[in-house]
Amino acid sequence: MSTIHLHQTTTSTPEQYVAGLTDFGPGRSKLFGNSADEYLKVHHLGQSEADVTEGSGGIWERLHYDWSDPNRVVLTTTDSNTWGGASGHTYTFKRQPNGTTDIDVVVVRDGKNLKGRLLGFVLGTIGRGVLERAFENSVKAIEARNSTARAARAAGAS
Repeated sequence: MSTIHLHQTTTSTPEQYVAGLTDFGPGRSKLFGNSADEYLKVHHLGQSEADVTEGSGGIWERLHYDWSDPNRVVLTTTDSNTWGGASGHTYTFKRQPNGTTDIDVVVVRDGKNLKGRLLGFVLGTIGRGVLERAFENSVKAIEARNSTARAARAAGAS
């Protein structure tokens, strides 16, 4: 089992990042490269939870999303062709006095078969950079989405 800790500081608020993280519509892959649209299936969507299957590159997982705590989002793997056990993601948000937000992510990869155990080992060692880049890209994509929305609101107000 691999546990990977990631950190980014963003200009997005926790609410803006959670809005991106829980946007399960078309184009999700523009925000999260490891969530290809052809794998995406929303089984249930509630006010502060969702049951979603997503993945890419032959790896998929069904996740229970819980964003009932405004400072934390927990994604628990409930089924997968690769991951089992304690697998999932936990996002924790901390507002900073300068208006930025620190995001800490803990990714747990508990392989349920040989493929999963090998991928978990690789991600926990030499493959960590892949997860770091994917997280950095999602932070930048959500910031860009928020900038576009602010610009559109400003143009509409003039």
